[in-house]
Amino acid sequence: MPQHPLTLPASGHAPGQAAGRGRRLLELAGAAAIAGTYIFLVLTQPADIANGPASFSALVALGGFLLGAVLLILAVLPVLPTSTLVLMPVALVLNVVLGQLMGATGLPFYFDAIGTVLIAVLAGPAAGAATGALSSIVWSFFNPTVLPFAAGAALIGFLAGLAARSGLFRRFYLAPVAGFVTGMLAGVVSAPIAAFVFGGTSGVGTGAIVSAFRAMGDTLLAAVTKQALISDPMDKAIVFAIAALLVYAMPRRTTFQFPFVRRFRVLAGKAPATPGA
Repeated sequence: MPQHPLTLPASGHAPGQAAGRGRRLLELAGAAAIAGTYIFLVLTQPADIANGPASFSALVALGGFLLGAVLLILAVLPVLPTSTLVLMPVALVLNVVLGQLMGATGLPFYFDAIGTVLIAVLAGPAAGAATGALSSIVWSFFNPTVLPFAAGAALIGFLAGLAARSGLFRRFYLAPVAGFVTGMLAGVVSAPIAAFVFGGTSGVGTGAIVSAFRAMGDTLLAAVTKQALISDPMDKAIVFAIAALLVYAMPRRTTFQFPFVRRFRVLAGKAPATPGA
């Protein structure tokens, strides 16, 4: 059965335009809250954030990122079908579980954004950004060190949504390319957090790469940035490919229930015929 957005259709052109402007303002406010929190963490370099929610910096980060995520959700909520709301918790669990498992392996990969990219492909950039930020917030209650990286997680969801809107998921081989580029940008954004807040040792496998660059004479930020430009593009290329496989493995009637997929022709092929059409 087709699922419809959770709001009634606008009765006129002007109300629809006003609602659209309101959603854009909420999206901008959410992005500003996330960006502002990220800048705060880079400038203050709070070493106590790894102590958990008891520290002042952790409370500021938690509040800022949570506010940004909530504003983004409020922006996209009127156009989200019920299926997206049901899928979001699954995406969060997928991110946290896979990220925790990969962190225990010592490999220089993360795999903690598959759920984020999945939501972004089906529901768009704002929904992807909200899912990324929320993933880091939920995960931080088990592992406080991931909280400062919420801005990077939100950026990954946003860029994945833009890639889907641009048609890069209509051809499977383009999805890893989009992931590679996304990983480069996300790596540059996350590098200052890893360097200044955690001293470049926020991950076992990635920390070993940073140590190798440091031994060759690089500054901490240069070493962390080089590590990010090695690990993140490869990781995101794999993540985008897995997300594409998951999307195309879903029944077509399910994927084409998402307004974002229909509006921007995100996936290859025609929409399935509706009964009685």
